[in-house]
Parts: sequence; structure tokens; C-alpha cells
Amino acid sequence: MRIIQLTPGSGDNFYCENCLRDLALVRAFQRAGHEITMVPMYLPIDTGPQPFPAPAPIFFGGVNVYLQQKLGFFRKTPRWLDRCFDSKFLLKGVGKLAGMTSAKDLGQTTVSMLQGRDGRQEKELLRLADWLAAMDPKPDVIIVSNILLAGLAGTLKEKLQIPIVCLLQDEEGFLDSLPEPYARQGWQLVGQDAAAFDALICVSQYYQQVMRDRIGFETGKMPVIPIGVDSTAYEPASEPPAVPTIGYLARMCYDNGLDILINTLHLLKRDDRLKFIRLRITGGKSPADTVFLKKMQNRLKALRLAGSVEVVADYDGPSRKAFLQSLSVIVLPTRKPQAYGLFAMEACASGVPFVVPALGVFPELAEKTQAGVLYEPNNPVRLSETLGPLLIEPKTIWQLGQKGRRAVEQVYSIDRTVEQMAELFKQLQY
Repeated sequence: MRIIQLTPGSGDNFYCENCLRDLALVRAFQRAGHEITMVPMYLPIDTGPQPFPAPAPIFFGGVNVYLQQKLGFFRKTPRWLDRCFDSKFLLKGVGKLAGMTSAKDLGQTTVSMLQGRDGRQEKELLRLADWLAAMDPKPDVIIVSNILLAGLAGTLKEKLQIPIVCLLQDEEGFLDSLPEPYARQGWQLVGQDAAAFDALICVSQYYQQVMRDRIGFETGKMPVIPIGVDSTAYEPASEPPAVPTIGYLARMCYDNGLDILINTLHLLKRDDRLKFIRLRITGGKSPADTVFLKKMQNRLKALRLAGSVEVVADYDGPSRKAFLQSLSVIVLPTRKPQAYGLFAMEACASGVPFVVPALGVFPELAEKTQAGVLYEPNNPVRLSETLGPLLIEPKTIWQLGQKGRRAVEQVYSIDRTVEQMAELFKQLQY
């Protein structure tokens, strides 16, 4: 089967579950014998040490999208000029400035993108449609990475006459964060644009319910296909860490509750049995997190915890594997419900249990993996009361980790994900 995967880049500044999910899917489809092309949008995507055999050009380059949004002149410029702004070197630099755009600009651009050919990036949309239509043989199906790209669907479907599916994951948080009237307009456009998709693939039962309630799509066209991980890419440690170690794998920001975890560490260390515990943190950051992280540094100094906390800068594949093997347990005290929880599945594949608040997909993951421990309410006191007994009893941690590893091999395997998606794509063929 010939597949196109449209994936927006995040600038590779932080642990982006959507980007990592799409990379894993592309590699798994390739292993299964499918011809799949990953098409980057907005910013370049770091494919790691094993680049894809047929890289595609960048479409909707971040600089061009911005210029076309702001200045009518750039909606009519020739391609040779646009190509200058699509330079990977330039876009990587722009990616480091993510978060500098005002909420109003972000809202206007999001609405414009969802307007498709009626938006200010029509030139970019037509370029993408023409490039895809010129492929010989033409693709059998297009996978759109998230519903924020729904404005592309109608034009691509009209041009190529092939099935188009969309992956759903945590889009509601972004749309809800936009200032009015852009949040309201965005949701209205998403509801309209979604009709052009042949299926909306949900990463969890939880998120199927969320998006069905928000856009009123037919449940029959919203299959739940959990995105698994490649268990062969991870390996449990041969022995537990010498000192009980808590891990944090996510973008280092307020929404993900890093401050809650730091305060929890302070409470745990009051117990003499846990006074040597450590916290290891990785996942990167965006420029928008700078002020928050400075406060966290000051907080660590004030609580005299700096010597017990290590921030690991590198979180690519091999580094992430080694990071996970160094942990007793992984924790994410996120303030916002999540649809997926890739970090938890990666931890399970590494034989590491996860402790998370009882919201979003986490109850579903805890039930299916039998490797997660839930707590509520989401505050340092309750989290410390939940973590303490686990860290004191290594046997319980080991048993939970074993269950998690089995669940990844049997339930949350990326190869199983590909089999289910390929079967769906066959059913959708015209």
C-alpha cells in the first residue's frame, strides 16, 4: 500500500508525542512492507540516525505561513522566492523561537489554515495538492497528523480522489487555549472540515468520547486504534537503580506539573527511608517555558534539592532508552488530561511503572497495562502518599514493571497498530 503521512514539525525542542508517534508509525509501516512517505510541514523533523529513504520537501514552511498570513504580497510571490524561506537552516532557527508569536497571531493563523482554500495560505495548499497529484503511482491513502490540518482535507480529496484519514490526539487543548473569537471559530471550522475525512482515528477510547462530543462526528467513522511502541527498541534494566529514582519524561513546563513533582520530592525526603531518592528530568523545553523553569531552579535551591535532581539534556532514541533504564518509576503530574501517554508506554516497554493523576487516558492505560498507579487529587501531598510506599517496596515496582512490559508486547505493539490501520485503509478504498 502507498501511504502519505503529513506531519507538522515541532522544531525538535522538546519531547513531542505527536512527532514521535508519526515517526514510529512511518518506520513500522516500512517494516511491514508498505511504501510510505513522510511529508514535513511547518518545521523540519529530525528523523534520527536512520533517515527515511525518500524524504519529501517541506510544505507550509513556518516562515512562509507567517508571511502569507501577515502580508498579501507573499500570497503571490514566485516559488523560487518561497523556497528561500523554506531553507531547513532558517526553519530550524525559527523553531527555536516557537512561543514568541502572540496568542492573537496564533489564533488568526490557526483559523486561516482551517479555512483551506479560503484562507491566506491557499498558495501553499495548492502546491501540496499538485505535488501529491503528480506522484506516479498515486498514493492509496493520506494520513493527516491532527485535526488542526483539517482545512487541507477537502482540496486534497477533490484533487486526488483517494481516502484521507486523520489522527486525533490532544487537539482540543490547543483550540481551547486560543483567545476568542478564534477558539470558537476554530471549533466551527473543525466541525465543518471533518466531513471530508473518511475516518478519524482515535488514540484512545477516552479521546474518542472527547472529540465526538466536541465535533459531533459519527462514532462509526471514529475507530479507536491505540498507537503502540516498538518493544524491541526498549529493554528493561538488568537490575534496579542503586538509589530509588523518580523519572520525568515530558516537556518541562507548568502544564505538565513539574512544580508539583519538585514539591513532592521535598515531601518524600522527609521520610528517612527515602532521604537519598533522586529525580531525573528530561524532555526539553520551549522558549515560552523560560520564566517557569527559572522559578523551578530557584525553588530547588530554596528547598536544598539541587543535589538530588538531574536534568538530562539529550532525549533522542538511544538517550531516552538509557534514561528509562535508570529509573525506578516514572511520574507525570500533568494538569491537563492527555489523550495518549506515549511516555507511559515507553516506560512500560522498559519495565518501569508509571504514577499519574486519574484523568484523561490514564485510567484506561492503567487498566490495560496493569502497570500504572493513579492518584487524586493532583497535588504534592497526594502524590507523595502514593509514591512513597512504591519507592520503599522495590518488589512491587518490579512486579508492575513486568506487567507493563507484557502489555506493550501484547496490547500496545506498534506492529499491531499498523496491522489495524492497514486493514482500515483497505476497507476505505474507493
